[in-house]
Amino acid sequence: MPPVPPEFPPNSLPIVLSFAASDPTGGAGIQADILTQASLGCHPATVITALTVQDTAGVEDLLPVDAGWIADQARAVLEDMPAAAFKLGMLASVEAIAAIAEIISDYPGVPLVFDPVLASGRGDQFASEDMIDAMLELLLPQTTVLTPNSIEARRLAACDEGGDSPELAECARRLVATGCGFVLVTGTHENTEQVLNTLYGLRGVVRSDRWPRLPGSYHGSGCTLASAIAAHLALGLAVDEAVAQAQEYTWRSLKAGFRPGMGQFLPNRLWRLNEH
Repeated sequence: MPPVPPEFPPNSLPIVLSFAASDPTGGAGIQADILTQASLGCHPATVITALTVQDTAGVEDLLPVDAGWIADQARAVLEDMPAAAFKLGMLASVEAIAAIAEIISDYPGVPLVFDPVLASGRGDQFASEDMIDAMLELLLPQTTVLTPNSIEARRLAACDEGGDSPELAECARRLVATGCGFVLVTGTHENTEQVLNTLYGLRGVVRSDRWPRLPGSYHGSGCTLASAIAAHLALGLAVDEAVAQAQEYTWRSLKAGFRPGMGQFLPNRLWRLNEH
């Protein structure tokens, strides 16, 4: 049994522990998690899974963190602080996936949101087939909400490319069958006038939400959405409502986005500050 962390005072913020890569631009990865969770009233705790060399146009290089270091980072935090939710992002090796799976298995009551980062928006590949197999076997059975985009859903579920909504529904069915509680398939990459995001559970569609398609390309939108879901779960919302609130927050962040470099736009996760 893991050590029980100390009790915290009533005014302590709910803690979300994120496992993700560092993004020097602040657009995605662990930096996106920190900004999102803090802006929604949670305290972000972090485990770095990889270091990257990247700008707003794409990833140039990736250095996975040793799985032992990943485990040590997580254990040090979890033996000291009570996590209200976990969020997983880029996991850079099979060994890292196995180490994280072992750690979170000690906390079955803590909700887990998994954003399966398989490639960058430019197409830089981050996940081998062995890594995908490890995700399916070790992580998905422990996942509360999986948040793949349509491309990631097809690859994870081994569905044929280029299908329509029923085909994506079959992908979601296969992913739910691995043991995860819910699958939120996002439709940003689909050729539709509006973006359709659909939440699936054991009984099929739980909710579908349509959002106006915004111009431009965004770096870190998936990280923002997954982190927002984790934050809302940490705050005590049910999955359905957490997904609804997280989509609203993410869409507003994208609408208020800005382009600090020569590549993609970044979400403005602090958009609420402009409302006062």
